[in-house]
Amino acid sequence: MKKGRILNSMLNEAIARMGHGDTIVICDAGFPIPQEKRIDLAIERDKPSIPEIFELLVTDLIYERVITAEEQQRYNPLLFKRLSGIADRCSIETVAHEEFIAKMPATAKFIVRTGSFEPWGNVALVSGVDAPVWFQKAGTIVPDYYADRAKYQEER
Repeated sequence: MKKGRILNSMLNEAIARMGHGDTIVICDAGFPIPQEKRIDLAIERDKPSIPEIFELLVTDLIYERVITAEEQQRYNPLLFKRLSGIADRCSIETVAHEEFIAKMPATAKFIVRTGSFEPWGNVALVSGVDAPVWFQKAGTIVPDYYADRAKYQEER
């Protein structure tokens, strides 16, 4: 059997197919999803939840950006705080909800549908490189924009 927490084969395949700069969205039950990008995990209302899937994904995906709606921070602050506590590689960036809804269905490589009924709950992860590994070779110079990422230490 596979070692690791994620058992869903579609979710494992999606993570394996992510490249640097690709985006995966974890969304609520009502998010507009093109069929070819859909990984549907919804079982019933609030199962699984966005934070559950977010926490699971960040254990197995190297990410360099997290994006959510500005409205989440303003109008669903408990969710924003919870997601911020899980995202340890970087802080969460925000964009207007309308922009998130307009752009993410088209630009995301995969969209994971949860059962969440969570106002402004959607969150995107942008895949990164394992900077501490990529920049460890002798003679390699870490550019300023990778400095923080190159210092990141995985919690084991």
